[in-house]
Amino acid sequence: MKSKILFVFIIGFLVSASLYKSELITKEVINFNSSIVKIYDDSVNFIRDRINEYFRQKEEILSLRAQNAELEKSAVLLANFANELNEILLDKNSSVYEPKIQLVRALSYVNISDYNKIWLDKFEDFNSSKIYGLIYQGKSAGIVVSKDDRPMALLQNDPKNIFAVYIGNEKIPGIAHGNKNGLIIKFIPQWLHPKEGDEVYTSGLDGIFFSGISVGKVTKVIEESLYKSVLVEPYAKVTIPSYLYVVIKEK
Repeated sequence: MKSKILFVFIIGFLVSASLYKSELITKEVINFNSSIVKIYDDSVNFIRDRINEYFRQKEEILSLRAQNAELEKSAVLLANFANELNEILLDKNSSVYEPKIQLVRALSYVNISDYNKIWLDKFEDFNSSKIYGLIYQGKSAGIVVSKDDRPMALLQNDPKNIFAVYIGNEKIPGIAHGNKNGLIIKFIPQWLHPKEGDEVYTSGLDGIFFSGISVGKVTKVIEESLYKSVLVEPYAKVTIPSYLYVVIKEK
């Protein structure tokens, strides 16, 4: 009797051990399979991301090459135009027209709470007694003055940003002043007729800019008793620029 009980106990133990081991093996196999699947998915995703990145870079390179080719074309045409213009000026015994600009790096805000004043890297031939024009993306962006013998940019909305402009096809002369809403041009004689939508561009009469740099568009004409004023929305939207151009020689 005792031998039968012992036999049943041994059989039960072996069956339980077998089931436990089978469950353990199954669990390990599932974990192993999951690891393999994860490695495979990660590998596929990595390869796909690298391929997508390659094609994105290729598209960007092609786009940049096309833009560069267009810029080279423009540079050639402008050089040809400047050469023809200089030939005309030589015939008239005039001086050579040679506008020059220089790329400068923006360093930091002068005051952290004032986004209209920026320190610039000191550029070649910087003269602390001179005021320079500032260009960003082909548009007027403000002026450069000296502070503590360092070049400081006064951006478009700064009240001390002042330079000469023309308004519209009639070339109405004016002096643009920065304000919080953009630019304002005051003291326009009553017999002149600026209109909303008129293009505003630099006149070059102040020795700060050369003529023809786009400034903005007239958004409002204000009728005063003795003169007119116009509000101008600037084209250049300068917030945190990295590099700008300084007009180092107007002509």
